[in-house]
Amino acid sequence: MADTRTTDVLIVGAGPVGLSAAAELRRRGVECRLVDRLRARLPYAKAVGVQPRTLEIWDRMGLARAVLERAVPLRGQLVYVDGREQARFELALPQDVPYRFAALPQYETERILEEYVAGLGTAVERGTELLSFAQDADGVTARLRTASGAGEELRARFLIGCDGAHSTVRKGLGLSYEGGAFPEEYMLGDVETDWDLPYGYGLRSLHRAEDGSTDDVLVCIPLPGTRRYRMSMTVPPELSTDGAGTARGDGVAHGLEGGRVPELAHIQAVVDRLAPAPTRLSALRWSSVFRISHRIVDRYGEGRVFVAGDAAHIHPPTGAQGMNTGIQDACNLAWKIALVVRGEAGPALLASYDAERRPVGEEVVGRTVRHANQGIENDSEDPATLMLREAQLLVSYRGGPLAGSPYGPDDAPQPGDRAPDCGGLTLPLATYPLRLLDVLRGRTGHVLLLYADQAADLARAAEAGAVVAAVVGGREPSETGLASEDGLASEDGLAPADGLAPSGAGPAPEGGLATVAVLARDADTDADGGGSGYRDAAGEFARLYRPDGPTGFLVRPDGQLGARFPLAGTAAALTGYLAALSGPA
Repeated sequence: MADTRTTDVLIVGAGPVGLSAAAELRRRGVECRLVDRLRARLPYAKAVGVQPRTLEIWDRMGLARAVLERAVPLRGQLVYVDGREQARFELALPQDVPYRFAALPQYETERILEEYVAGLGTAVERGTELLSFAQDADGVTARLRTASGAGEELRARFLIGCDGAHSTVRKGLGLSYEGGAFPEEYMLGDVETDWDLPYGYGLRSLHRAEDGSTDDVLVCIPLPGTRRYRMSMTVPPELSTDGAGTARGDGVAHGLEGGRVPELAHIQAVVDRLAPAPTRLSALRWSSVFRISHRIVDRYGEGRVFVAGDAAHIHPPTGAQGMNTGIQDACNLAWKIALVVRGEAGPALLASYDAERRPVGEEVVGRTVRHANQGIENDSEDPATLMLREAQLLVSYRGGPLAGSPYGPDDAPQPGDRAPDCGGLTLPLATYPLRLLDVLRGRTGHVLLLYADQAADLARAAEAGAVVAAVVGGREPSETGLASEDGLASEDGLAPADGLAPSGAGPAPEGGLATVAVLARDADTDADGGGSGYRDAAGEFARLYRPDGPTGFLVRPDGQLGARFPLAGTAAALTGYLAALSGPA
Protein backbone atom coordinates (compact mmCIF):
# COMPACT_ATOMS: atom_id res chain seq x y z
CA MET A 1 0.00 0.00 0.00
CA ALA A 2 1.36 3.43 -0.96
CA ASP A 3 1.86 6.23 1.55
CA THR A 4 -1.39 7.45 3.03
CA ARG A 5 -2.80 10.53 1.30
CA THR A 6 -5.08 13.03 3.03
CA THR A 7 -8.09 15.19 2.24
CA ASP A 8 -10.84 16.96 4.14
CA VAL A 9 -13.76 14.94 2.77
CA LEU A 10 -14.01 11.73 0.77
CA ILE A 11 -17.23 11.46 -1.26
CA VAL A 12 -18.13 8.03 -2.61
CA GLY A 13 -20.47 8.10 -5.61
CA ALA A 14 -20.50 10.70 -8.41
CA GLY A 15 -24.18 10.78 -9.23
CA PRO A 16 -26.21 13.98 -8.77
CA VAL A 17 -26.04 13.66 -4.98
CA GLY A 18 -22.30 13.12 -4.69
CA LEU A 19 -21.60 15.83 -7.26
CA SER A 20 -23.84 18.25 -5.34
CA ALA A 21 -21.98 17.50 -2.11
CA ALA A 22 -18.65 18.12 -3.84
CA ALA A 23 -19.90 21.35 -5.40
CA GLU A 24 -21.13 22.75 -2.10
CA LEU A 25 -17.93 21.78 -0.30
CA ARG A 26 -15.55 23.04 -2.96
CA ARG A 27 -17.20 26.43 -3.34
CA ARG A 28 -16.66 26.86 0.39
CA GLY A 29 -12.97 26.07 0.04
CA VAL A 30 -13.09 22.55 1.49
CA GLU A 31 -10.82 20.00 -0.14
CA CYS A 32 -12.48 16.77 -1.19
CA ARG A 33 -12.00 13.70 -3.32
CA LEU A 34 -14.88 12.35 -5.35
CA VAL A 35 -14.65 8.71 -6.43
CA ASP A 36 -16.97 6.46 -8.41
CA ARG A 37 -16.53 2.80 -9.25
CA LEU A 38 -18.05 3.30 -12.72
CA ARG A 39 -15.53 4.10 -15.42
CA ALA A 40 -17.92 6.37 -17.31
CA ARG A 41 -21.11 8.31 -16.77
CA LEU A 42 -24.13 6.12 -17.56
CA PRO A 43 -26.07 7.30 -20.65
CA TYR A 44 -29.49 6.65 -19.13
CA ALA A 45 -32.37 9.03 -18.48
CA LYS A 46 -33.04 7.56 -15.04
CA ALA A 47 -33.98 10.42 -12.73
CA VAL A 48 -35.45 13.09 -15.01
CA GLY A 49 -37.67 15.33 -12.87
CA VAL A 50 -36.09 18.50 -11.49
CA GLN A 51 -38.10 20.19 -8.76
CA PRO A 52 -38.42 23.98 -8.34
CA ARG A 53 -36.63 23.80 -4.97
CA THR A 54 -33.63 22.11 -6.59
CA LEU A 55 -33.50 24.89 -9.17
CA GLU A 56 -33.44 27.44 -6.35
CA ILE A 57 -30.47 25.63 -4.81
CA TRP A 58 -28.69 25.54 -8.16
CA ASP A 59 -29.46 29.23 -8.66
CA ARG A 60 -27.58 30.09 -5.50
CA MET A 61 -24.66 28.08 -6.85
CA GLY A 62 -24.85 29.87 -10.20
CA LEU A 63 -25.96 26.71 -12.05
CA ALA A 64 -29.63 27.34 -12.78
CA ARG A 65 -29.12 28.96 -16.18
CA ALA A 66 -27.15 25.99 -17.52
CA VAL A 67 -29.98 23.67 -16.50
CA LEU A 68 -32.76 25.89 -17.85
CA GLU A 69 -31.07 26.04 -21.26
CA ARG A 70 -31.17 22.23 -21.57
CA ALA A 71 -34.29 21.13 -19.70
CA VAL A 72 -37.91 21.08 -20.85
CA PRO A 73 -40.91 22.22 -18.82
CA LEU A 74 -43.22 19.78 -17.09
CA ARG A 75 -46.58 21.49 -17.33
CA GLY A 76 -48.91 18.77 -16.14
CA GLN A 77 -50.07 15.19 -16.40
CA LEU A 78 -52.88 13.51 -18.28
CA VAL A 79 -54.49 10.54 -16.51
CA TYR A 80 -56.35 7.91 -18.57
CA VAL A 81 -58.24 4.93 -17.19
CA ASP A 82 -59.48 2.24 -19.56
CA GLY A 83 -58.92 4.52 -22.55
CA ARG A 84 -60.83 7.52 -21.18
CA GLU A 85 -59.34 10.72 -19.81
CA GLN A 86 -60.03 10.80 -16.10
CA ALA A 87 -58.04 13.81 -14.97
CA ARG A 88 -55.72 16.54 -16.19
CA PHE A 89 -53.30 17.92 -13.60
CA GLU A 90 -51.73 21.29 -14.06
CA LEU A 91 -48.39 21.62 -12.29
CA ALA A 92 -49.28 25.14 -11.20
CA LEU A 93 -47.41 27.11 -8.54
CA PRO A 94 -47.83 30.63 -7.11
CA GLN A 95 -46.37 33.42 -9.21
CA ASP A 96 -43.82 34.29 -6.53
CA VAL A 97 -42.10 30.89 -7.00
CA PRO A 98 -39.24 31.64 -9.43
CA TYR A 99 -39.01 28.25 -11.14
CA ARG A 100 -41.38 25.63 -12.49
CA PHE A 101 -41.14 21.85 -12.77
CA ALA A 102 -38.59 20.64 -15.33
CA ALA A 103 -37.32 17.45 -16.96
CA LEU A 104 -33.69 16.73 -17.76
CA PRO A 105 -32.02 13.32 -18.31
CA GLN A 106 -29.86 12.32 -15.39
CA TYR A 107 -26.75 12.08 -17.52
CA GLU A 108 -27.18 15.76 -18.48
CA THR A 109 -27.65 16.74 -14.85
CA GLU A 110 -24.49 14.87 -13.98
CA ARG A 111 -22.55 16.44 -16.85
CA ILE A 112 -23.50 19.98 -15.78
CA LEU A 113 -22.60 19.30 -12.15
CA GLU A 114 -19.38 17.52 -13.08
CA GLU A 115 -18.21 20.46 -15.19
CA TYR A 116 -19.04 22.84 -12.34
CA VAL A 117 -17.07 20.79 -9.82
CA ALA A 118 -14.15 20.49 -12.23
CA GLY A 119 -14.14 24.28 -12.51
CA LEU A 120 -13.66 24.39 -8.75
CA GLY A 121 -10.63 22.12 -8.95
CA THR A 122 -12.02 18.63 -8.29
CA ALA A 123 -12.28 15.92 -10.95
CA VAL A 124 -14.29 12.73 -10.61
CA GLU A 125 -11.94 9.79 -10.05
CA ARG A 126 -13.71 7.18 -12.16
CA GLY A 127 -13.06 3.48 -11.86
CA THR A 128 -12.09 4.00 -8.21
CA GLU A 129 -13.89 1.84 -5.66
CA LEU A 130 -14.16 2.10 -1.89
CA LEU A 131 -13.19 -1.26 -0.42
CA SER A 132 -13.45 -0.54 3.29
CA PHE A 133 -13.07 2.17 5.88
CA ALA A 134 -12.49 2.65 9.59
CA GLN A 135 -13.02 5.76 11.66
CA ASP A 136 -11.59 7.07 14.89
CA ALA A 137 -11.92 10.26 16.90
CA ASP A 138 -9.85 12.28 14.43
CA GLY A 139 -10.85 11.02 11.02
CA VAL A 140 -11.58 8.17 8.63
CA THR A 141 -9.10 5.82 6.98
CA ALA A 142 -10.38 4.48 3.65
CA ARG A 143 -9.00 1.72 1.45
CA LEU A 144 -9.52 2.37 -2.26
CA ARG A 145 -8.86 0.44 -5.46
CA THR A 146 -8.06 2.82 -8.31
CA ALA A 147 -8.82 2.48 -12.01
CA SER A 148 -5.39 0.95 -12.57
CA GLY A 149 -6.13 -1.76 -10.01
CA ALA A 150 -3.67 -0.34 -7.50
CA GLY A 151 -4.58 -0.03 -3.84
CA GLU A 152 -4.54 3.27 -2.01
CA GLU A 153 -4.98 4.31 1.57
CA LEU A 154 -6.66 7.68 2.13
CA ARG A 155 -7.07 9.61 5.33
CA ALA A 156 -10.06 12.00 5.42
CA ARG A 157 -11.65 14.07 8.15
CA PHE A 158 -15.12 13.01 6.93
CA LEU A 159 -16.66 10.43 4.60
CA ILE A 160 -19.95 10.87 2.72
CA GLY A 161 -21.60 7.86 1.10
CA CYS A 162 -23.59 8.85 -1.98
CA ASP A 163 -23.15 5.41 -3.47
CA GLY A 164 -26.72 4.35 -4.09
CA ALA A 165 -29.13 1.69 -2.96
CA HIS A 166 -26.37 -0.91 -2.54
CA SER A 167 -24.12 1.50 -0.64
CA THR A 168 -20.78 0.22 0.61
CA VAL A 169 -20.68 3.10 3.09
CA ARG A 170 -24.07 2.23 4.56
CA LYS A 171 -23.08 -1.41 4.93
CA GLY A 172 -19.74 -0.45 6.48
CA LEU A 173 -21.53 1.64 9.09
CA GLY A 174 -23.91 -1.21 9.86
CA LEU A 175 -27.00 0.93 9.34
CA SER A 176 -30.35 -0.82 9.09
CA TYR A 177 -32.26 -0.30 5.85
CA GLU A 178 -35.79 -1.29 6.66
CA GLY A 179 -38.64 -1.49 4.17
CA GLY A 180 -39.86 -3.73 1.40
CA ALA A 181 -40.10 -4.22 -2.35
CA PHE A 182 -42.93 -3.91 -4.84
CA PRO A 183 -43.72 -7.31 -6.34
CA GLU A 184 -44.07 -5.93 -9.88
CA GLU A 185 -41.22 -5.67 -12.33
CA TYR A 186 -41.07 -2.72 -14.70
CA MET A 187 -39.24 -1.71 -17.83
CA LEU A 188 -37.97 1.68 -18.96
CA GLY A 189 -37.45 2.98 -22.46
CA ASP A 190 -36.25 6.26 -23.94
CA VAL A 191 -38.15 6.64 -27.22
CA GLU A 192 -39.73 9.08 -29.68
CA THR A 193 -43.41 9.08 -30.64
CA ASP A 194 -45.58 10.50 -33.41
CA TRP A 195 -48.56 11.38 -31.21
CA ASP A 196 -49.81 14.92 -30.62
CA LEU A 197 -50.12 15.05 -26.83
CA PRO A 198 -49.88 18.60 -25.43
CA TYR A 199 -46.29 19.82 -25.13
CA GLY A 200 -44.84 19.44 -21.66
CA TYR A 201 -47.48 17.04 -20.37
CA GLY A 202 -46.78 13.60 -19.01
CA LEU A 203 -49.13 10.65 -19.40
CA ARG A 204 -50.33 8.06 -16.91
CA SER A 205 -52.60 5.48 -18.50
CA LEU A 206 -54.10 2.60 -16.52
CA HIS A 207 -56.22 -0.46 -17.22
CA ARG A 208 -58.49 -1.76 -14.49
CA ALA A 209 -59.21 -5.44 -13.93
CA GLU A 210 -62.72 -6.65 -13.12
CA ASP A 211 -62.01 -6.38 -9.39
CA GLY A 212 -60.97 -2.73 -9.78
CA SER A 213 -57.23 -3.32 -9.37
CA THR A 214 -54.71 -1.96 -11.88
CA ASP A 215 -53.36 -4.71 -14.12
CA ASP A 216 -51.63 -2.61 -16.78
CA VAL A 217 -49.91 0.78 -16.62
CA LEU A 218 -48.01 3.15 -18.89
CA VAL A 219 -46.22 6.27 -17.60
CA CYS A 220 -44.58 8.72 -20.03
CA ILE A 221 -42.42 11.72 -19.04
CA PRO A 222 -41.38 14.25 -21.72
CA LEU A 223 -37.66 14.69 -22.36
CA PRO A 224 -35.67 17.25 -24.35
CA GLY A 225 -36.06 16.47 -28.04
CA THR A 226 -38.87 16.11 -30.55
CA ARG A 227 -41.74 14.13 -28.98
CA ARG A 228 -39.23 12.23 -26.89
CA TYR A 229 -40.37 10.47 -23.72
CA ARG A 230 -39.05 8.22 -21.02
CA MET A 231 -41.66 5.48 -20.75
CA SER A 232 -42.16 3.00 -17.95
CA MET A 233 -44.53 0.03 -17.80
CA THR A 234 -44.91 -3.44 -16.39
CA VAL A 235 -42.65 -6.16 -17.74
CA PRO A 236 -44.19 -8.66 -20.21
CA PRO A 237 -44.17 -12.34 -19.22
CA GLU A 238 -41.32 -13.21 -21.56
CA LEU A 239 -38.99 -10.81 -19.72
CA SER A 240 -40.24 -11.52 -16.21
CA THR A 241 -38.35 -13.53 -13.63
CA ASP A 242 -41.24 -13.39 -11.13
CA GLY A 243 -38.94 -11.56 -8.78
CA ALA A 244 -36.36 -14.35 -8.67
CA GLY A 245 -32.76 -13.31 -8.66
CA THR A 246 -33.53 -9.60 -8.81
CA ALA A 247 -31.95 -8.62 -5.50
CA ARG A 248 -28.23 -8.41 -5.01
CA GLY A 249 -26.45 -10.10 -2.15
CA ASP A 250 -27.65 -7.38 0.19
CA GLY A 251 -31.30 -8.29 -0.44
CA VAL A 252 -32.16 -4.87 -1.88
CA ALA A 253 -34.15 -5.16 -5.12
CA HIS A 254 -34.03 -1.65 -6.51
CA GLY A 255 -32.91 0.04 -9.70
CA LEU A 256 -31.87 -1.00 -13.17
CA GLU A 257 -30.94 -4.59 -13.92
CA GLY A 258 -28.54 -6.07 -16.40
CA GLY A 259 -29.11 -8.98 -18.71
CA ARG A 260 -32.74 -8.42 -19.74
CA VAL A 261 -33.04 -5.58 -22.24
CA PRO A 262 -36.51 -4.80 -23.61
CA GLU A 263 -36.72 -4.22 -27.34
CA LEU A 264 -38.77 -1.54 -29.09
CA ALA A 265 -41.46 -4.12 -29.85
CA HIS A 266 -41.98 -4.78 -26.13
CA ILE A 267 -42.62 -1.09 -25.47
CA GLN A 268 -44.70 -0.68 -28.62
CA ALA A 269 -47.02 -3.48 -27.47
CA VAL A 270 -47.81 -1.65 -24.23
CA VAL A 271 -48.30 1.66 -26.05
CA ASP A 272 -50.71 -0.07 -28.47
CA ARG A 273 -52.77 -1.20 -25.49
CA LEU A 274 -52.72 1.95 -23.37
CA ALA A 275 -51.85 5.06 -25.40
CA PRO A 276 -54.80 7.49 -25.75
CA ALA A 277 -54.31 7.49 -29.53
CA PRO A 278 -52.50 5.19 -31.96
CA THR A 279 -48.81 6.04 -32.19
CA ARG A 280 -45.66 4.60 -33.68
CA LEU A 281 -42.51 4.52 -31.54
CA SER A 282 -39.00 5.02 -32.90
CA ALA A 283 -35.43 5.93 -31.93
CA LEU A 284 -35.05 3.66 -28.89
CA ARG A 285 -31.99 5.12 -27.16
CA TRP A 286 -31.85 2.69 -24.25
CA SER A 287 -34.07 0.37 -22.23
CA SER A 288 -33.87 -1.66 -19.07
CA VAL A 289 -35.82 -3.70 -16.56
CA PHE A 290 -36.01 -2.33 -13.05
CA ARG A 291 -37.44 -3.07 -9.62
CA ILE A 292 -38.72 -0.69 -6.95
CA SER A 293 -38.15 -0.91 -3.20
CA HIS A 294 -38.97 1.44 -0.36
CA ARG A 295 -36.44 1.63 2.45
CA ILE A 296 -34.85 4.13 4.81
CA VAL A 297 -31.91 3.93 7.20
CA ASP A 298 -32.30 4.13 10.96
CA ARG A 299 -29.83 7.05 11.06
CA TYR A 300 -28.13 9.20 8.45
CA GLY A 301 -24.65 8.82 9.84
CA GLU A 302 -22.42 7.90 12.70
CA GLY A 303 -19.38 9.77 13.92
CA ARG A 304 -17.54 11.18 10.91
CA VAL A 305 -19.34 9.07 8.28
CA PHE A 306 -22.67 9.98 6.65
CA VAL A 307 -25.01 8.71 3.94
CA ALA A 308 -27.15 10.72 1.51
CA GLY A 309 -29.51 10.09 -1.38
CA ASP A 310 -30.32 6.48 -2.29
CA ALA A 311 -27.74 5.28 0.22
CA ALA A 312 -30.13 6.62 2.88
CA HIS A 313 -33.59 6.24 1.32
CA ILE A 314 -35.17 4.61 -1.72
CA HIS A 315 -38.78 4.72 -2.87
CA PRO A 316 -41.00 4.72 -5.96
CA PRO A 317 -40.18 7.31 -8.64
CA THR A 318 -43.67 8.80 -8.27
CA GLY A 319 -43.46 12.59 -8.34
CA ALA A 320 -39.72 12.64 -9.12
CA GLN A 321 -38.78 13.00 -5.45
CA GLY A 322 -35.70 10.78 -5.11
CA MET A 323 -32.86 12.64 -6.81
CA ASN A 324 -34.15 16.00 -5.59
CA THR A 325 -34.40 14.78 -1.98
CA GLY A 326 -30.87 13.45 -2.24
CA ILE A 327 -29.54 16.75 -3.57
CA GLN A 328 -31.10 18.51 -0.60
CA ASP A 329 -29.48 15.93 1.70
CA ALA A 330 -26.11 16.80 0.20
CA CYS A 331 -26.59 20.55 0.49
CA ASN A 332 -27.81 20.30 4.08
CA LEU A 333 -24.77 18.26 5.09
CA ALA A 334 -22.10 20.05 3.05
CA TRP A 335 -22.40 23.54 4.54
CA LYS A 336 -22.31 22.05 8.03
CA ILE A 337 -19.20 19.99 7.34
CA ALA A 338 -17.58 23.07 5.78
CA LEU A 339 -18.10 25.11 8.96
CA VAL A 340 -16.67 22.32 11.10
CA VAL A 341 -13.66 21.81 8.82
CA ARG A 342 -12.92 25.54 8.95
CA GLY A 343 -13.24 25.60 12.74
CA GLU A 344 -16.25 27.91 12.66
CA ALA A 345 -18.72 25.44 14.21
CA GLY A 346 -18.68 22.67 16.76
CA PRO A 347 -19.20 18.97 16.06
CA ALA A 348 -22.75 19.12 17.45
CA LEU A 349 -23.77 20.84 14.23
CA LEU A 350 -23.29 17.57 12.32
CA ALA A 351 -25.88 15.81 14.47
CA SER A 352 -28.47 18.21 13.04
CA TYR A 353 -28.11 16.53 9.64
CA ASP A 354 -29.93 13.40 10.80
CA ALA A 355 -32.36 15.40 12.94
CA GLU A 356 -33.39 17.54 9.96
CA ARG A 357 -33.15 15.24 6.98
CA ARG A 358 -34.33 11.84 8.23
CA PRO A 359 -37.90 13.08 8.96
CA VAL A 360 -37.96 14.47 5.41
CA GLY A 361 -36.83 11.11 4.02
CA GLU A 362 -39.49 9.28 6.02
CA GLU A 363 -42.21 11.60 4.72
CA VAL A 364 -41.06 11.24 1.11
CA VAL A 365 -40.90 7.44 1.32
CA GLY A 366 -44.39 7.28 2.80
CA ARG A 367 -45.91 9.73 0.31
CA THR A 368 -44.38 8.14 -2.79
CA VAL A 369 -45.46 4.66 -1.74
CA ARG A 370 -48.98 5.97 -1.15
CA HIS A 371 -49.06 7.69 -4.54
CA ALA A 372 -47.68 4.60 -6.27
CA ASN A 373 -50.46 2.48 -4.79
CA GLN A 374 -53.36 4.92 -5.02
CA GLY A 375 -52.34 7.47 -7.65
CA ILE A 376 -51.45 11.07 -6.96
CA GLU A 377 -54.83 12.07 -8.40
CA ASN A 378 -56.49 10.45 -5.39
CA ASP A 379 -54.49 12.35 -2.77
CA SER A 380 -56.89 14.05 -0.35
CA GLU A 381 -54.59 17.01 0.30
CA ASP A 382 -55.58 20.43 -1.00
CA PRO A 383 -54.33 20.53 -4.64
CA ALA A 384 -52.40 23.79 -4.20
CA THR A 385 -50.67 22.48 -1.09
CA LEU A 386 -49.97 19.16 -2.80
CA MET A 387 -48.22 20.94 -5.68
CA LEU A 388 -46.05 22.92 -3.24
CA ARG A 389 -45.16 19.68 -1.47
CA GLU A 390 -44.30 17.90 -4.71
CA ALA A 391 -42.15 20.91 -5.65
CA GLN A 392 -40.34 20.38 -2.31
CA LEU A 393 -41.10 23.96 -1.30
CA LEU A 394 -42.72 22.90 1.99
CA VAL A 395 -39.68 21.12 3.43
CA SER A 396 -39.28 22.56 6.90
CA TYR A 397 -37.07 21.99 9.94
CA ARG A 398 -39.35 23.78 12.42
CA GLY A 399 -38.69 22.54 15.91
CA GLY A 400 -35.29 21.20 14.88
CA PRO A 401 -32.00 21.80 16.70
CA LEU A 402 -31.11 24.84 14.57
CA ALA A 403 -34.54 26.47 14.39
CA GLY A 404 -34.77 29.53 16.61
CA SER A 405 -37.89 30.68 18.42
CA PRO A 406 -40.88 31.72 16.29
CA TYR A 407 -41.59 35.42 15.95
CA GLY A 408 -44.44 37.24 14.25
CA PRO A 409 -47.56 35.71 12.67
CA ASP A 410 -47.85 31.92 12.98
CA ASP A 411 -48.49 31.51 9.26
CA ALA A 412 -45.49 33.65 8.26
CA PRO A 413 -42.16 32.02 7.32
CA GLN A 414 -40.62 30.87 10.60
CA PRO A 415 -37.22 29.41 11.56
CA GLY A 416 -36.77 26.10 9.78
CA ASP A 417 -38.98 27.03 6.81
CA ARG A 418 -37.79 27.76 3.28
CA ALA A 419 -36.77 31.39 2.85
CA PRO A 420 -39.15 32.54 0.08
CA ASP A 421 -37.86 34.23 -3.02
CA CYS A 422 -39.42 37.53 -3.98
CA GLY A 423 -39.15 40.07 -6.78
CA GLY A 424 -39.34 43.83 -7.00
CA LEU A 425 -36.14 44.72 -5.12
CA THR A 426 -34.51 47.87 -6.48
CA LEU A 427 -31.21 49.72 -6.11
CA PRO A 428 -30.57 53.42 -6.71
CA LEU A 429 -28.13 52.68 -9.54
CA ALA A 430 -30.03 49.87 -11.26
CA THR A 431 -32.82 50.54 -13.75
CA TYR A 432 -34.33 47.08 -13.34
CA PRO A 433 -35.78 45.20 -10.35
CA LEU A 434 -34.05 42.20 -8.80
CA ARG A 435 -35.21 39.02 -7.13
CA LEU A 436 -33.95 37.96 -3.73
CA LEU A 437 -32.24 35.04 -5.47
CA ASP A 438 -30.19 37.59 -7.42
CA VAL A 439 -29.02 39.05 -4.12
CA LEU A 440 -28.17 35.64 -2.62
CA ARG A 441 -26.53 34.12 -5.73
CA GLY A 442 -22.90 33.15 -5.20
CA ARG A 443 -22.93 33.67 -1.44
CA THR A 444 -21.74 30.63 0.47
CA GLY A 445 -22.50 31.51 4.08
CA HIS A 446 -25.36 32.78 6.20
CA VAL A 447 -27.10 35.94 5.07
CA LEU A 448 -28.73 38.38 7.47
CA LEU A 449 -31.75 40.15 5.94
CA LEU A 450 -32.70 43.31 7.82
CA TYR A 451 -36.08 44.88 7.06
CA ALA A 452 -37.31 48.27 8.31
CA ASP A 453 -38.73 51.58 7.14
CA GLN A 454 -35.95 53.60 8.83
CA ALA A 455 -32.34 53.33 7.70
CA ALA A 456 -31.15 54.05 11.22
CA ASP A 457 -32.83 50.85 12.48
CA LEU A 458 -31.02 48.84 9.83
CA ALA A 459 -27.66 50.39 10.69
CA ARG A 460 -28.00 49.62 14.40
CA ALA A 461 -28.99 46.02 13.68
CA ALA A 462 -26.07 45.52 11.27
CA GLU A 463 -23.63 46.86 13.85
CA ALA A 464 -25.05 44.47 16.45
CA GLY A 465 -24.55 41.61 14.03
CA ALA A 466 -20.94 42.62 13.46
CA VAL A 467 -20.22 42.62 17.19
CA VAL A 468 -21.81 39.19 17.71
CA ALA A 469 -19.89 37.68 14.81
CA ALA A 470 -16.64 39.07 16.16
CA VAL A 471 -17.27 37.62 19.62
CA VAL A 472 -18.42 34.17 18.46
CA GLY A 473 -15.95 33.76 15.62
CA GLY A 474 -13.00 35.25 17.47
CA ARG A 475 -12.40 37.74 14.63
CA GLU A 476 -12.49 41.45 14.30
CA PRO A 477 -15.65 42.71 12.54
CA SER A 478 -13.63 43.81 9.53
CA GLU A 479 -12.35 40.25 9.11
CA THR A 480 -15.87 38.86 8.96
CA GLY A 481 -16.82 41.26 6.19
CA LEU A 482 -19.52 42.81 8.37
CA ALA A 483 -18.04 46.21 9.05
CA SER A 484 -18.65 49.13 6.69
CA GLU A 485 -18.84 52.87 7.00
CA ASP A 486 -22.63 53.02 6.96
CA GLY A 487 -23.18 49.85 8.98
CA LEU A 488 -24.97 48.10 6.12
CA ALA A 489 -22.33 45.62 5.14
CA SER A 490 -22.04 42.54 2.98
CA GLU A 491 -19.58 39.67 2.84
CA ASP A 492 -17.38 41.40 0.28
CA GLY A 493 -17.00 44.51 2.43
CA LEU A 494 -19.29 46.62 0.24
CA ALA A 495 -22.55 48.20 1.27
CA PRO A 496 -25.48 46.31 -0.32
CA ALA A 497 -26.20 49.17 -2.67
CA ASP A 498 -22.68 49.08 -4.07
CA GLY A 499 -22.95 45.92 -6.14
CA LEU A 500 -24.67 42.64 -6.92
CA ALA A 501 -23.79 39.13 -5.88
CA PRO A 502 -21.50 37.39 -8.37
CA SER A 503 -23.17 35.05 -10.85
CA GLY A 504 -20.34 32.60 -11.43
CA ALA A 505 -18.96 29.87 -9.23
CA GLY A 506 -19.02 32.15 -6.21
CA PRO A 507 -16.59 34.20 -4.17
CA ALA A 508 -13.90 32.89 -1.90
CA PRO A 509 -15.32 31.37 1.27
CA GLU A 510 -16.25 33.90 3.90
CA GLY A 511 -16.48 33.80 7.66
CA GLY A 512 -19.15 35.44 9.73
CA LEU A 513 -22.36 36.76 8.21
CA ALA A 514 -23.30 38.67 5.09
CA THR A 515 -25.73 41.52 5.80
CA VAL A 516 -28.35 42.69 3.32
CA ALA A 517 -30.54 45.69 4.13
CA VAL A 518 -34.10 45.81 2.77
CA LEU A 519 -35.96 49.11 3.09
CA ALA A 520 -39.74 49.08 3.07
CA ARG A 521 -41.46 50.33 -0.08
CA ASP A 522 -42.45 53.59 1.61
CA ALA A 523 -39.34 53.90 3.76
CA ASP A 524 -38.03 57.28 4.79
CA THR A 525 -34.48 58.12 3.77
CA ASP A 526 -32.12 60.64 5.26
CA ALA A 527 -31.89 64.01 3.61
CA ASP A 528 -28.20 63.48 2.95
CA GLY A 529 -28.93 60.47 0.78
CA GLY A 530 -28.48 57.77 3.44
CA GLY A 531 -30.55 54.64 3.59
CA SER A 532 -28.42 52.44 1.34
CA GLY A 533 -29.94 49.07 0.68
CA TYR A 534 -32.40 47.23 -1.47
CA ARG A 535 -35.83 48.82 -1.55
CA ASP A 536 -38.90 46.58 -1.43
CA ALA A 537 -40.35 48.63 -4.28
CA ALA A 538 -43.10 46.15 -5.17
CA GLY A 539 -43.92 45.26 -1.58
CA GLU A 540 -43.30 41.57 -2.33
CA PHE A 541 -40.78 41.06 0.46
CA ALA A 542 -43.27 42.43 3.00
CA ARG A 543 -46.10 40.33 1.56
CA LEU A 544 -44.17 37.05 1.65
CA TYR A 545 -42.08 37.49 4.81
CA ARG A 546 -44.75 39.42 6.76
CA PRO A 547 -42.33 41.35 9.00
CA ASP A 548 -43.69 42.47 12.37
CA GLY A 549 -42.23 45.97 12.32
CA PRO A 550 -38.43 46.18 11.93
CA THR A 551 -37.53 42.50 11.57
CA GLY A 552 -34.45 40.42 10.93
CA PHE A 553 -34.26 37.12 9.06
CA LEU A 554 -31.21 34.85 9.08
CA VAL A 555 -31.01 32.76 5.89
CA ARG A 556 -28.96 29.59 6.15
CA PRO A 557 -26.56 28.48 3.40
CA ASP A 558 -29.14 25.93 2.20
CA GLY A 559 -31.84 28.58 1.79
CA GLN A 560 -33.82 27.76 4.95
CA LEU A 561 -34.53 30.33 7.66
CA GLY A 562 -32.36 29.94 10.73
CA ALA A 563 -33.84 32.74 12.81
CA ARG A 564 -36.51 35.45 12.75
CA PHE A 565 -36.46 38.25 15.30
CA PRO A 566 -37.18 41.93 16.01
CA LEU A 567 -34.30 44.15 14.94
CA ALA A 568 -34.00 45.43 18.50
CA GLY A 569 -33.08 41.87 19.49
CA THR A 570 -30.54 41.23 16.73
CA ALA A 571 -27.59 40.60 19.04
CA ALA A 572 -29.49 38.15 21.25
CA ALA A 573 -30.96 36.24 18.31
CA LEU A 574 -27.64 35.85 16.54
CA THR A 575 -25.84 34.91 19.73
CA GLY A 576 -28.33 32.10 20.34
CA TYR A 577 -28.15 30.79 16.78
CA LEU A 578 -24.37 30.95 16.52
CA ALA A 579 -24.05 29.25 19.90
CA ALA A 580 -26.07 26.33 18.50
CA LEU A 581 -23.61 26.08 15.61
CA SER A 582 -20.58 26.21 17.87
CA GLY A 583 -21.77 23.94 20.66
CA PRO A 584 -19.83 20.86 21.77
CA ALA A 585 -20.84 17.35 20.79
